[in-house]
Amino acid sequence: MNMDTKTEAARASSTKLLDAAVHVIRSKGYSAARVEDICAEAGLTKGAFFHHFASKEACAIAAAAHFAANADALFDAAPYSLLPDPKARVLGYVDFRKAILQGELPQFTCLLGTMVQEAYESHPAIRAACDRYISEHAGRLAADIAEAKARYAPDAAWTPESAALYSQAVLQGAFILAKAKHGPKVAADCLDHLRRYFETLLPADRS
Repeated sequence: MNMDTKTEAARASSTKLLDAAVHVIRSKGYSAARVEDICAEAGLTKGAFFHHFASKEACAIAAAAHFAANADALFDAAPYSLLPDPKARVLGYVDFRKAILQGELPQFTCLLGTMVQEAYESHPAIRAACDRYISEHAGRLAADIAEAKARYAPDAAWTPESAALYSQAVLQGAFILAKAKHGPKVAADCLDHLRRYFETLLPADRS
């Protein structure tokens, strides 16, 4: 096996472990997720796990980055991102979030929200990683909201950054309710309300 092949194999096993960690932690929570569970989900050994990660915490932090990168790619490829009207992009973001409430709960709930609720005090490094990636995602939306605000509500006192973070608060709360009620309908209803909220914040074209 040449060096390029070894590197590719190592990258593939790392990705399998990160995908497995995302699924297991979203399903069980951080504390209940064992290294053995992640290895079993990935179809790899504990030796492979510890070759890539020094600890379960290190794996969780890497999984947060992996989850965020996959989310960025998903939202970048979403059709709404190409809409010329910034208000349409903001509303399209909410519509897209509703459209991807598909499959079992672990498939559409947020790894970052799941981990930070549980580990914010006991694992500061996990809290910091979750804060970083939630905030970065909100920042991407804030750019569209800022453009829409300049066009539709230039004199409003609210900030694009606060509105974008509010959207994430709604989403994370919606995921908690979906878990409590064991289904996506309540989350979809919350997103409908979020859409109406943005329609109120950005009421009319002033161009």
